[in-house]
Amino acid sequence: MHRIVVVGAGYAGMATAVSLVGRTRGRDDVAVTVVNGSELFTERLRLHQLASGQELARLRIPELLPDVEFVLGWVTGIDPDARTVRVDDTRVLEYDTLVYALGGVADTGAVPGADDHAHTLDSTHDAELLAHRLATVDTGTVAVCGGGLTGVEAAAEIAERHPGLDVVLIGREEPGATMGARARAYTQATLARLGVRTRLGDVVKVLPDGVTLAGGETVEADVVLWTSGVRVSVLAKGIAVDGRGRIVTDATLRSVSHPNVYAVGDSAAIEQGFGVLHGTCQSGMPTGVHAAVSIVRELKGKAPKPFRFGYYHMPVSLGRHDAVVQFTRPDSSPRRFTLTGRRAVWYKETVSAAPWPTYGRMRKYPATGSFWPRGGRYTR
Repeated sequence: MHRIVVVGAGYAGMATAVSLVGRTRGRDDVAVTVVNGSELFTERLRLHQLASGQELARLRIPELLPDVEFVLGWVTGIDPDARTVRVDDTRVLEYDTLVYALGGVADTGAVPGADDHAHTLDSTHDAELLAHRLATVDTGTVAVCGGGLTGVEAAAEIAERHPGLDVVLIGREEPGATMGARARAYTQATLARLGVRTRLGDVVKVLPDGVTLAGGETVEADVVLWTSGVRVSVLAKGIAVDGRGRIVTDATLRSVSHPNVYAVGDSAAIEQGFGVLHGTCQSGMPTGVHAAVSIVRELKGKAPKPFRFGYYHMPVSLGRHDAVVQFTRPDSSPRRFTLTGRRAVWYKETVSAAPWPTYGRMRKYPATGSFWPRGGRYTR
């Protein structure tokens, strides 16, 4: 029996598991186990909606993965030499192949006070805590720290859902800085229409009642949301990692120090021709599929193939009734083509925010099937 253990059931981990199920159906010499700290799948792409007070579907991982063994618990340690995973410090799982998909969380340790005084969007629980806090503040200021796409989506959603609140978006660069001129201008105009104020600056300290900027200025706030930067947990001692704690992989997504360990999603430092992938659902799901394909190839005595990926789009919701989609080159630099308004809302909801039809198709494919177009880029 070849034991495959997937630690983490986010977008990348789920893509790995469902693809493995589809490609090993009918084999009785392969066992797939998924370990996760919650039975509920975290739709991270929708957490800004939950944080604003909306309700999301409750998706149970055991029901989504009926053909695998699901282990509920927190991974507390991995011994790559003994090939074991420790769960809740009470159970030990043995593996022949490990898929490391534990993902990342907001880097609240980068700035003093962020851990103690700022909310995050790392989990369903975190988003619900923020929603409860916002529900108690009729008027006041919400400071969203981090001008990236997560910060933009969160600021827009909160401003639309809570028009009585003053929402200020603080970042090193202007909102939509990675987009083309048209999409950037549309993003900024929509934020202004929703009443979101934007401030350029580095947050150097988070206080109980606001944040301090690099120049010494204090921005008062009743609620602080931290969306700047990502860090990953280093649980696998001895496995080669980069400066941010991500597992360094070879071209096939195997650990350069332990080839029986695959790393996918935010947990992996994956080098492509244009640089290291940045963590998004758009790249995370294809890494999971590729890891599953590679594992099945190894089970058949074949060598895994290199992973190739190119970005395709940058979809950003701006509340429930507006959005912008910036189409990109493979290196994520902006193309000229964009979508805005209702068309962008439809595109965002259809393509980016609902992975379940995709997972369903993966599960149905036979072992010889190929989910992604042959010769094409990995895209969603």
